[in-house]
Amino acid sequence: MNKTPCFSPAHILLPSEQIPVGQWGCVACDQFTSDRSYWEKAAQAAAGGPSTLDLILPEVYLEEDDVDARISAIHAAMDDYTRNVLTRAVDGFIYVERTEQSGRVRQGLVGKIDLEAYSYAEGAVPAIRPSEHTVESRIPPRMAVRRGARLETPHIMMLADDPGCTLIEPIGEKKEQLRKVYEGDLMLNGGHIAGWAVEDPALLAQIDSALNALGSQEAFDARYPQAKGGAPLTLAVGDGNHSLASAKACWEELKKTLTPEQQLTHPARWCLAEVCNVHSPAIEIEPIHRVLFNVDCGAVLLALIAWSDSHAAGICFGDAKQQSFTLAGPHVANVLSFEHPVAPLTVGTIDAFIEYFMARHIEARVDYVHDEPAVRALCRQGGVAFLMPPFEKSDLFKGIVMGGVLPRKTFSMGHAEEKRYYMECRNILGEE
Repeated sequence: MNKTPCFSPAHILLPSEQIPVGQWGCVACDQFTSDRSYWEKAAQAAAGGPSTLDLILPEVYLEEDDVDARISAIHAAMDDYTRNVLTRAVDGFIYVERTEQSGRVRQGLVGKIDLEAYSYAEGAVPAIRPSEHTVESRIPPRMAVRRGARLETPHIMMLADDPGCTLIEPIGEKKEQLRKVYEGDLMLNGGHIAGWAVEDPALLAQIDSALNALGSQEAFDARYPQAKGGAPLTLAVGDGNHSLASAKACWEELKKTLTPEQQLTHPARWCLAEVCNVHSPAIEIEPIHRVLFNVDCGAVLLALIAWSDSHAAGICFGDAKQQSFTLAGPHVANVLSFEHPVAPLTVGTIDAFIEYFMARHIEARVDYVHDEPAVRALCRQGGVAFLMPPFEKSDLFKGIVMGGVLPRKTFSMGHAEEKRYYMECRNILGEE
């Protein structure tokens, strides 16, 4: 019996060609959460015409009194757009090229993720896994939008560990033979985007074959010899972790009301997402540093040495050992390393220490900052920082395989404007 693929072709809905990309496409709802003016400008850019802005709830508005009314308006817009705006469809994948601010082109494939092949439960080892710890309190507000919704539109970006470039890049080489379905500049400095329909059965079979090879036991054992024989990992969440978790939670809720036969085909069992290759030069993964406030640098260093001794972590000066990092204070910075770290990645070992330290220093506060110059500036103002080493792309999957998930706030993928913009839609209500 053929196993259901974890990522497969979908019936993808698109607006009429007359609707400009700059009006239609809108940035992920969890960006600019403290910047209301961004979303006001987005509303102006959408200019009252059809826009995915009408299909989402920007998280900047989550604390407002009118959230229920906003969700009702979103569901009404979905019904209207299904009838009057989403007049085109692709049966397959959409191959996407997104030109970033750097000029690099990020390639991706939009299709549907099988939520039965994914879990955010701690310790679960399905084919599709979150990259970071899922904060369950962030799920209910998103479930409220998805529950009863006719449409979904994705900002989820999945990553494949594909050093041989077998899945996405071969489709890009054939784009001239494909039907272009959209192209244009995204609103508010979002960069350029273009998409092509991938519907040819031979190309669909090629994608399926590459995905099967990436998710095979042989490939898993070769890539992660330390975890040989473990459950293979095909895709990891790069961005949109909580949106995918919300789709899963909604599916689990709905599943209880369906017969076993209905569960096999109901459209809400799947979730649209874009898959990218983590090894693409256009995928930038930057470490997120830790900064402690209301603390003394000397006291932090002494506590770090004491913690290391009690955990036999073997801390020493210099970067000669396994996990190195920089401890920076207002007047001094030292490179330190652990000989016997307590977690697979440096960030995990540091977080274990910070948790220990914070429990003993209630006056301390921690922040997560991914821009190194910003960290150095905070140090000059009295902060004590743990500067993480550059994030190796191979560490992302290794950390998930060896550690279950990465510690929260481990890495950042690109600038806010380079996150995925909502473009494609899919019907998730099923037959009425």
